Amino acid sequence: MDQGNTAFILTAAALVLLMTPGLAFFYGGLVKAKSVISMMMLSFGAMALIGVLWVLYGYAITFANGPSGPAASPEFLGIDGLLGIDPTALGLQQLYEDAVGGVGGDYPTMAFAAFQATFAIITVALISGAIADRAKFGAWMLFAGVWATVVYFPVASWVFNFTLGDDGSVVDGGWIAQLGAIDFAGGTAVHINAGAAALALALVLGKRVGFAKGADKPHNPPFVLLGAGLLWFGWFGFNAGSELAADGIAAIAFINTIGAPAAGIIGWLVVEKLKDGKATSIGAASGAVAGLVAITPACASLTPGWSLVLGLVAGAVCALAIDLKFRLGFDDSLDVVGIHLVGGLIGTLYLGIFARDTGLIYSGSFEQLGIQAVAAFSVLIYSFVLAFVIGLAIEKTIGFRVKNEDEVAGIDLAIHGEEGYVLANERA
Repeated sequence: MDQGNTAFILTAAALVLLMTPGLAFFYGGLVKAKSVISMMMLSFGAMALIGVLWVLYGYAITFANGPSGPAASPEFLGIDGLLGIDPTALGLQQLYEDAVGGVGGDYPTMAFAAFQATFAIITVALISGAIADRAKFGAWMLFAGVWATVVYFPVASWVFNFTLGDDGSVVDGGWIAQLGAIDFAGGTAVHINAGAAALALALVLGKRVGFAKGADKPHNPPFVLLGAGLLWFGWFGFNAGSELAADGIAAIAFINTIGAPAAGIIGWLVVEKLKDGKATSIGAASGAVAGLVAITPACASLTPGWSLVLGLVAGAVCALAIDLKFRLGFDDSLDVVGIHLVGGLIGTLYLGIFARDTGLIYSGSFEQLGIQAVAAFSVLIYSFVLAFVIGLAIEKTIGFRVKNEDEVAGIDLAIHGEEGYVLANERA
């Protein structure tokens, strides 16, 4: 057992978990003041529900009995001893041995399970930005649980559940991994997956009342900047932590997680200045996130120079892509599609050209680009279709969207009975 790697993975897991409260601040600052509690609760609700589902059965669907090596036995559903089984079937001592037994002997299985749990949580939370200001909390929780079960857990298994041979090649595992797609930290499983689901839900719920360009202004830019900072901080665990070892690959992922979002800020602000005449704080925060999204699948496969180019391109393209909702007529409230879906596609496809060894400029072959495209668009289509079906079923049964009058007034009081901002003289 390598205690250094164990500490590295557990620290990375804590950093990634921090991303979800960071996302709550990022999204919360972007909505109107009377919807901030509702918006932030969608993230915290995802953290609660998906954390529970991961322990009960999400880990089993994603990794149990697969080649990545979690220790659950074939008859077990969930982490051993928790759901649908008799804990005495293995005995307490065997349960402890499974918990500390390492994947390959380097770190405890439960450290790996904890790290992957945080990925599931943030992926689901990302979707919520597309339905800001108009979604019922209970309907969101139902969607989150069903979507995680039938979309995220299987897709994560396609991408993250694999075994490497002695030469470093994938010898067994999920079909995307076996295909040879490069996705180091979740460009497909996290960002394209969440972005496609966000697009589906935006279509199901329809446009906000008064939807138009410039109609809704962020109520708290400092919240947005705070959230972006927490996301960036947590993203070091997301990217470097995906190496599952404190080594040179983790160091490459770390430096690229500095460079790409930094360049993303510049790319976004240049476009913003040329388009609108001003470089804004919201643009800086959004550019950083766009760069982080794009570098996620690519952080271990690019030189730092090519990472800067990727960040610059992602920041600029995503700054343009957020206007697609006005041109195409769908209301993606907080630009999950424009940043996460578009940014995830950019980062995933970019590898087909610039990935070390296998990219077009190194190999002279389009093979890697084709593989990346198959992986990206397979996840996009799968997630979009199922998210649309799940969302539509909820809307047609219990209802997903709040009443128009509650939306106009602000949904914090209507849904949660709370206000984000209460002045002292209002308490009297």
